[in-house]
Amino acid sequence: MTGEEGTGLHYRWQGADLWLELQGKPGARRDGFGRVQGGRLQVQIAAAPEDGKATARLLAFLAEAFDVPRAAVVLRYGQTSPKKGVIVQGPRRLPPEAAVAAPPAVSAAPEVRPRRT
Repeated sequence: MTGEEGTGLHYRWQGADLWLELQGKPGARRDGFGRVQGGRLQVQIAAAPEDGKATARLLAFLAEAFDVPRAAVVLRYGQTSPKKGVIVQGPRRLPPEAAVAAPPAVSAAPEVRPRRT
């Protein structure tokens, strides 16, 4: 699935893990997903952008949204930047607002039969 307005992919699957490209928007009235722009999913966060509060709240919000423990949401980069890369390990829920499609089905290995001699 691509982002709105042809802006590109804001996520990818690495096995069962979801890798997200985000644009944090701290200081919002409430936490929530926004639109996809420039290949990044915008996420509004109701925390001030000071002392890592917004980043901590963002990671907690993602854990809740994807129904995983907080420890399953890993910040890859962007601790002090609004542009962040995040891994959600084994998400149990895909919120529609996040515009993320289910991972591709894993095809079963072809059955190998012994040769007749």
